[in-house]
Amino acid sequence: MTGTDLPALDRLAAEAPLGADGLVLVPYLEGERTPNLPDATGSLHGLTLRTATQAHLARAAVESIACLLADAVDAIRAQGVETRRFLLVGGAARSLSLRQALADVLAAPVLVPEPDEYVANGAARQAAWVVAGGAEPPDWPLSGLMAVEPAADGAPVRARYAEARGHVLEQVG
Repeated sequence: MTGTDLPALDRLAAEAPLGADGLVLVPYLEGERTPNLPDATGSLHGLTLRTATQAHLARAAVESIACLLADAVDAIRAQGVETRRFLLVGGAARSLSLRQALADVLAAPVLVPEPDEYVANGAARQAAWVVAGGAEPPDWPLSGLMAVEPAADGAPVRARYAEARGHVLEQVG
C-alpha cells in the first residue's frame, strides 16, 4: 500500500508519531486467526488529509501488527499464563519500528536474539527435553540477545485499535 519494500516501510513508520495521529489499520487482509474469523476483511480508520501519508500508513501498519500480537498474548494470559517478557524472532524481528511498537503496546521488554533457525532449534530443544525428562526444559542460552524496553505508553494505541477492530467485528457478525 505504500509502494515500498520492508526496510523502507520500517523507516517510514519511524517518521510518524506514536498512534499515527489516529490512523488505525485492522489488518485482516486474509481473515484472522485470533479471533478465528476466516472471512474478516481489513479496514483503515481515521484517514484524514493529515494522516494520508506513507509514513502514517506505515506506522499504522506496524502498530496493527503489534496489536495483533498483543491480542494473541491476551488470549494466552486469559488461560492463566503469566507473561513478563517476549522473544521476537523471524522476519518481523528485523523491524526496528515493530520491536519498539511491540514493547510499547505490551508494556514489557521484547527480546530479539541474533537471526538463527529458531523453529528448528525449538524443535530440537523440545526433543532434548523429552529425552532428558524432568519438569523443566534444558537450559538453552540465546546468543546476542538485545532487549527493547517500552519507551512510550502503548495503551492509547491499543484502545484505538480495539475500537477499530470492534467496528470490523460488527460487520463480520
